[in-house]
Amino acid sequence: MRGEIKTIMLPGPAGRLESLLNVGEEDAKYASLICHPHPLHGGTIHNKVVYNAMKALTAFGFHALRFNFRGTGLSEGVHDEGRGEQDDVRAAIDYLDKEFHLPIIFAGFSFGASTGLRATCPDSRVVGAISLGTPVLVDGRAYTYKFLHNCNKPKLLLSGDADPYSPRHELESVFASAADPKKLVFTPNAGHFFEGQLPAMQAEITTWVNEVILQS
Repeated sequence: MRGEIKTIMLPGPAGRLESLLNVGEEDAKYASLICHPHPLHGGTIHNKVVYNAMKALTAFGFHALRFNFRGTGLSEGVHDEGRGEQDDVRAAIDYLDKEFHLPIIFAGFSFGASTGLRATCPDSRVVGAISLGTPVLVDGRAYTYKFLHNCNKPKLLLSGDADPYSPRHELESVFASAADPKKLVFTPNAGHFFEGQLPAMQAEITTWVNEVILQS
């Protein structure tokens, strides 16, 4: 039923994954997967950025799945520093594919973006990727995202212009080396969590889906 929210314990490689499925329109053209930020720093499916990304995607009538990474909330297993979590993402994609047989749009925030991009870029079932607050500089360590060189699906990189984990110069460098098609947007007056600018973040996602995904 359109608008229904189902609580699901979907099978994962390290045990069951606590999940929320927003059911879309009966004739939905896409399903979507939204991944949360770092679980060791409070990231869960209830994060505000994740919730607002989900709202932007469900406004199109798309199905939307959020899940807690292993060891988070009621999800089984233990945190694996982004390695096993890539397999969690793949399990969620498998679930959406089996349930709906639709092309999938990925969206991830922070840790969820970094981890999810690595899992979904090679997957032909995923036809577009939204990376929110892409972590490119954390505790002095730079992340290069070299795998994006070969990621030919449409990509939206969206960060706050005051995000300390996505400094403009470093994110622009990652963006420049990524394969086309791609779009980079800095939300004005926003930090890592898009504080006070969540409607603007939603609007950018809406514009990109309209201009890139629905026109393809």
